[in-house]
Amino acid sequence: MPPRSKGESYSPLGNHLLAALPAGDLARLSPEMEFVALELGETLYGSGSQLRHVYFPVSGVVSLLIVTEDGGSAEIAVIGNDGCVGIALLLGGETTLDRAVVQIAGHAYRLPAENVLREFKRGGPAQLLLLRYVQALMTQTAQTAVCNRHHTVEQQLCRWLLLTLDRVPSAHVVMTQELISNMLGVRRSGVTQAARNLQQAGLIEYERGHIRVLDRAKLEAHACECYAVVKKETDRLLQVAE
Repeated sequence: MPPRSKGESYSPLGNHLLAALPAGDLARLSPEMEFVALELGETLYGSGSQLRHVYFPVSGVVSLLIVTEDGGSAEIAVIGNDGCVGIALLLGGETTLDRAVVQIAGHAYRLPAENVLREFKRGGPAQLLLLRYVQALMTQTAQTAVCNRHHTVEQQLCRWLLLTLDRVPSAHVVMTQELISNMLGVRRSGVTQAARNLQQAGLIEYERGHIRVLDRAKLEAHACECYAVVKKETDRLLQVAE
């Protein structure tokens, strides 16, 4: 049995994709599952590196980043207990251009790439579920690009906070302004001003890298449409089939 900490269950069913698999499919994968810690700042895979494992988080959040030659970066998607990291394997790619970095520490079940591919190629419910997740992730990536191009830093920060909060069990996020600026691909001064505006509006409380959302409903109303588009499409695609 995997270890437990502070009453948290580390069952594979804590990951939405694994929980949605038929019992037989999950049973075939279970013997090769490895329970691993996701350490803050850890790189699960880098740009151009071979994808040897697929990670199914049960807690924590992983950011998919594109990094430029001069060291700049921007987040294109966030993954938590809603999905898996390393999905490019299912599309025939053994490598990918993005980098997967742990944004919020947690835990995951890790599976060898060949096991996931073998189950995927069997077809049936597992294949359909994973393909739907690919589409959901593509939606998030596309909407993030639109948001970064057309919406204010304040709106981008709202979207980022809401997507992150959907994947953690509290209204509290630990993240410095420098890290947020790297995630959003904007100047730190812009994040500082955006966070100050949200705090003055009574939506968040921010101090020394600790962000606490005070009014989730108002934060959603303050955000651009990008968060709602991503959430609605993800919920539609990943609802458990009857």
